[in-house]
Amino acid sequence: MSKFGKKKKPMPAVNTASLPDIVFMLLFFFMVTTVMRETELKIETPSLPNATEVKKLEHKSLVSTIYVGKAKDTKLGTGDKIQLNDKIATADDIPTFIFNERAPKSEEEIKYMTTSIKADVESSVGTITDIKLKLRDVNALKLSLSSRKIAEIKQ
Repeated sequence: MSKFGKKKKPMPAVNTASLPDIVFMLLFFFMVTTVMRETELKIETPSLPNATEVKKLEHKSLVSTIYVGKAKDTKLGTGDKIQLNDKIATADDIPTFIFNERAPKSEEEIKYMTTSIKADVESSVGTITDIKLKLRDVNALKLSLSSRKIAEIKQ
């Protein structure tokens, strides 16, 4: 009936010429924005205690970590050492550390802040107790003790 019919045109192929540019741009973005490690351990890497019930922390940006263990440098002496950020400290320095961690956070985030203690399995209970008492003094009551999960032993 009509003189002009609709011709079906084939779909053109997807142009992938810019795909490598996009991939490298994303790769560069993630390389720049990723934080590899925030603190350099000045204590020996803690051998975490075993636990059967383990729960992962949800808000990692709201976690302040306290490391406890033997110092790598023998000049610092023997016994348990406490590391706060990048320096060896004492239990008396913990309130200042907590206040400095809270300072950039908003009032709403402060109630979700958690203090994580990564202590070596051979650390003294007295050192852990001193840390817990100092945390209680500054009302940092949300505490996490880091451990590694093991399967339950069947008897």
